[in-house]
Amino acid sequence: MNRILVIEDNENNLYLIRFILQKSGFEVFEAKNGLDGVQSAIDNDVDIIIMDIQLPDIDGLEATRRIRAAGVTLPIVALTSYALPGDREKALEAGCTGYLTKPINPETVVSEIKSYL
Repeated sequence: MNRILVIEDNENNLYLIRFILQKSGFEVFEAKNGLDGVQSAIDNDVDIIIMDIQLPDIDGLEATRRIRAAGVTLPIVALTSYALPGDREKALEAGCTGYLTKPINPETVVSEIKSYL
């Protein structure tokens, strides 16, 4: 079973993402802010990270930079409501592997995750 770390502060989004991923057979770990997400990414044996960009304390881009600086090389997929020109590029420059936008499309999220595993 693949293990996914979801770093998301919004309870409704977290519930929806968890439901989608668990229904698709993934084991889900959670962090609700950027600093906890960085530590969870370093401490837990996960296969992929789903990273919200707008987080309390440090944003998802900074959290991604810190995860990469710690030597974590697994895929990180940004999941964000930011969809302005250049936002995808900013996420990729920070170290994200993929980029998805909200509102969440279950089929797209699962397909994207499976493409990295």
